[in-house]
Amino acid sequence: MARRVAVLVAAFALVLPATAAARDDTIKSFDGTKIALSFFPAPKLKAGKRAPTIMIGPGWSQSRAGANDAGLAAFGYAGPKVFLDAGYNVLTWDPRGFGESGGTVEVDSPRFEGRDVQRLITYVSHQPEAKLDGRRDPRLGMEGASYGGGIQLVAAGLDDRIDAIIPVIAWHSLVTSLAKDGSAKAGWGSILYALGEEGSHHRLDPHIFDAFHEGLTTGRIPPDDIAWFRARGPGDRLVNRIHVPTLLVQGTADTLFTLQEAIWNYRILRNNHVPVHMIWFCGGHGTCLTDPGDSSVIDNAMLAWFAKHLRGKRIRTGPRFRWVDQSGKWRTAPDWPLGHRNALRASGSGRLALIPGEDSGDPIAATPSADAYNLRIPAPPRHNRFAVLPPRLHLTYSGTAAPKKRTYVYAQIVDLTRGVVMGPVVRPIPVNLDGERHRLTRRLEPIAWTLRPGDRYELQLAPSTQVYGPQRSAGVVRFSSVKVSVPLLNRRAHIRSG
Repeated sequence: MARRVAVLVAAFALVLPATAAARDDTIKSFDGTKIALSFFPAPKLKAGKRAPTIMIGPGWSQSRAGANDAGLAAFGYAGPKVFLDAGYNVLTWDPRGFGESGGTVEVDSPRFEGRDVQRLITYVSHQPEAKLDGRRDPRLGMEGASYGGGIQLVAAGLDDRIDAIIPVIAWHSLVTSLAKDGSAKAGWGSILYALGEEGSHHRLDPHIFDAFHEGLTTGRIPPDDIAWFRARGPGDRLVNRIHVPTLLVQGTADTLFTLQEAIWNYRILRNNHVPVHMIWFCGGHGTCLTDPGDSSVIDNAMLAWFAKHLRGKRIRTGPRFRWVDQSGKWRTAPDWPLGHRNALRASGSGRLALIPGEDSGDPIAATPSADAYNLRIPAPPRHNRFAVLPPRLHLTYSGTAAPKKRTYVYAQIVDLTRGVVMGPVVRPIPVNLDGERHRLTRRLEPIAWTLRPGDRYELQLAPSTQVYGPQRSAGVVRFSSVKVSVPLLNRRAHIRSG
C-alpha cells in the first residue's frame, strides 16, 4: 500500500524542465497576477507557415511540462511530445499559485484560473507560428489530466475561441467528487493537500485548508467550504455552455474523480448535440489492479480527435464510447448508455457492527473487507455479459449508534474469483441509526467489468474504508432487506472488441 501511494505522489509531482526549444515568457492576467508559460513551436515548421496550437494544463501542484514530456499512461495523459511530434505548437503554463506563477491557488475557478486561460489564448494568437481563425482567435485545442482536465471544462464554457478539448480524468463537480453524500475522502484529501502545500509554497486559498482539516477530523466538509468548491465548476452551468467537440477520457480505477463524473458531463454534452466521445481506461487517480490493455489506444484517439477538429481532416474518430475491461480487452459501442434488458440481482438480510476508529484498506483504492456484510451475487448463467452501468442498491434498515446521524457504511462490488473490488471503487451510504426503520436507494459507482459464468461476485457493505476515512460511530445496523442489481448490457447492443 505505502509503495503504491509513494509512486502515485511521485507521478503527480513529476516536473520535466523546459528545453531550449521553448520560448519561456510571462503574461499579466486580468488582476495583474503573473502567469509563467512555455511556448513550443511545432518542429520542422517551415518559415512563414502556421500550425494549430495545443494548450496543456498541468496536474494539481505541477509546474508546466517540458517538450520531451511524453505523458503518463497510468493517468491517460499524452503530454507535449505526442502533439509536437504530430506537428502542433504546444503551450504549457504554471497555473495560478503554482511553479513560477504568482497569486493564490483558487482550484480552477472560472473567476480566476478560467480568466487566466483566456489571457493565455490571446497570447497564443500573437505567436507567429499560430494558425488563426480570426483576430486574437487562434486555432486551438486543449489537453491535460486532472487539474489540467478540469480547467478545460471551465475554460471551454467561458471562451468560444477554444476549438476542441480532451479533458482527462477531470470532474463534473468538486462536491460530488470530494464529498459524496457528505462524506469527505480522507485518503485523497491528505495526499492532495500535502502536494498542494508543497507545490504552491503555502499559497492555497484558506478554504482548502479548512476543508482538509475538517474533513480529516470530522469526516465532513463545512457548508461554506462546500459552497466554495461548488463554485469552482464546471457543474451543469458551464458544461451546458460548452459547444466544442469534447473527448472525455476517464479512469475505471479512479477513486477521486470516478467514472460518474465523466458520465454527467457526457450526458449534458450529448443532450446539447455537442460532438462528444468517451473513453474509459484502467488508470486515473487510483491503482489499476487488473490488465490495463493497450495504452496506445488513448494517444491514437487524441491525435485523431485533433486531426479532425483542428485540421479539418476527413478521419474516423471511432465510436462514441470505448472502454477496457478487467482482462485488458477494449470494447466499443455506438453510444452511452447502452440498452440493457436484465440484471444480476441478489437479496438478503443481516447485520453490521460499527466500531469507532476502524479504518481498513488503501487510501486510494478500495480493497475487500474482512468485516463487511456480504451478499453473494449470481454470475451470468451462460454467456459473458458486460457491466458498464452503475449498480443499484436498495436498503431497508434500522439500528442504534452514537452519533445517530451522519453515520456511513460503504458499498462495493467484489470479484471473489480475482480477489479485487471492481474498479476498485467504493461508495459511502449514509444511514440514520435512531432506532427507527428507514429505506434508501443509491446508485453505486459505475464499473467496467466483463461478468463471466462460473466466476464469483458479492456485494460488500463495509464498516470503513481508507478512501473515505475511519468509522466514527459505535453501534449496529440491522438490514431487514438488502437488494442489489447489476445492470447487464443487451447482448445485441452492437458491442465490438478492439
